[in-house]
Amino acid sequence: MIPLVDLHKQYLSIKKEIDIAISSVISESAFIGGKYVKGFEEKFAEFQNSSYCIGVANGTDALEIAIEALDLKKGSEIIVPANSFISSAEVVVRLGYKIVFCDANQFNFTINLSDLENRITKNTSAIIVVHLYGHPCDMDNILKLTRPTGIKVIEDCAQAHGAEYKNKRVGCIGDIGCFSFYPGKNLGAYGDAGAIVTNDFDLSTKCRMIANHGRIAKYDHEFPGRNSRLDGLQAAILTVKLGHLNHWTDHRIEMAQHYLSKLSEIVDLKLPEKNSWAKHVYHLFVIMHPERNKLGDKLATYKIQTGIHYPIALPKLNAFKKIGQQSEKSFAWTCGKDLLSLPIDGTMKVSSVDLIKKVLSSV
Repeated sequence: MIPLVDLHKQYLSIKKEIDIAISSVISESAFIGGKYVKGFEEKFAEFQNSSYCIGVANGTDALEIAIEALDLKKGSEIIVPANSFISSAEVVVRLGYKIVFCDANQFNFTINLSDLENRITKNTSAIIVVHLYGHPCDMDNILKLTRPTGIKVIEDCAQAHGAEYKNKRVGCIGDIGCFSFYPGKNLGAYGDAGAIVTNDFDLSTKCRMIANHGRIAKYDHEFPGRNSRLDGLQAAILTVKLGHLNHWTDHRIEMAQHYLSKLSEIVDLKLPEKNSWAKHVYHLFVIMHPERNKLGDKLATYKIQTGIHYPIALPKLNAFKKIGQQSEKSFAWTCGKDLLSLPIDGTMKVSSVDLIKKVLSSV
């Protein structure tokens, strides 16, 4: 079997380090807060070249806390790409803002700049840019559209650990960056976990207080907050895995290049493209084909796991139909029927890519 991502194989490759980390947290009963959380926050901030990192319970909380900390005008509009996981959108609605869905481009699936410009109005307070599948968005041009009017830019980096835009890590190019450490991510915990990064001290302090019951000192609550904390076990695990992330990323890129070389000759198969200024970390390797289901079924007969990211555009979900954008016909609204995610991770073998190419060529 070739899984979409082989987490067990990854664990076996670092088993001794992981087991020691878990044992250390348990032996010290350092479950909430403490040196393991602080240590990971410091190391991830260094990795990100960011001034501040706040560990939180998951990536969705990271987005929600970031939006709340920005103190946007109530009832204002936040623009979100139509092709993403629901977290990018549900946080907007849950906080009482109006969501406006935007198209993605056909080359690397990141936000479509022309459509973004058309969606911006005097009521726009923020944009959530999603570095989808591991490819960075065109941040310079996004900032040109937003900075003159003070529109905030929230970077959803849930699929982009280590990705770079013009040699800058994504996450601190806009106003604030949000990460998920869901187990299947390029940097994944052994449960839910997330983080917020920023270079703004006041913003970082507000985020940390929101995530910890509106306080900094133990019983000094300045406002009603919430409970969203990265726990010690996940922090220790993430610290170990962070030390291997660059190597795993290099391997993902190598496997992606092998895919691009091997699959280029298959008729009607559209491969992902990369901008010259981008470091694409290939959280997912997403292809398009008019007979996507046929390809997926054929791969399944060889026990090759695939995924679809995402089968239904966000505006078409029942959760957002009342917004009224479900009938639009742009790329992000319609591409779901052709998308197919092929296996890729930091431990994948070249022989697996060769087998996948052989199977796809036979369809």
